[in-house]
Amino acid sequence: MGSKQTLPSQPAAKGIGKHLLVIMGVSGCGKTTIAEGLRNELGWPFQEGDDLHPSANVQKMAAGIPLNDEDRWPWLERCHEWLAECEKSGSGAILTCSALKRSYRDVLRRDGLNPVFIYLHVDETVLIKRLQTRKGHYMPTSLLPSQLQTLEPPTDDEHAMTISVASPPPQTIATILTKLKSL
Repeated sequence: MGSKQTLPSQPAAKGIGKHLLVIMGVSGCGKTTIAEGLRNELGWPFQEGDDLHPSANVQKMAAGIPLNDEDRWPWLERCHEWLAECEKSGSGAILTCSALKRSYRDVLRRDGLNPVFIYLHVDETVLIKRLQTRKGHYMPTSLLPSQLQTLEPPTDDEHAMTISVASPPPQTIATILTKLKSL
């Protein structure tokens, strides 16, 4: 499950210890772009959380039907399993996962895992524009309101950082790398 392949780390990764990173936020916030950029710098295994959804979830979202908690639990279990495998190997890890509610993040933290949640925050008007121009993704723009309604931003006790993604991706990635050096 997921890619266990590591890449060579880049100079910007110097001084950053191995962590389990969960790049989180609503659809269209840039999770994949930021995660891929971090993977290129850190070299750690990367898993696109959307690829772990059961096919029934993908079909439901593609039809414009929001997922409910019951739909999400099996997916979150798969995400947790991938993180646990990476923890066991000591490789570090980068997972994209909306992780919209604290209870969802609690599943990812189970069994002693301590991922760093990187919450990508972006203005709703920017999200709508991004979703309207995104190609090749099953998540329709019509589901954004349900995601925003479900969203419970992480709190101070959750080992999380909130990152505004108003800047271009390279700047956002550099900001995250700087913050990781202080963990």
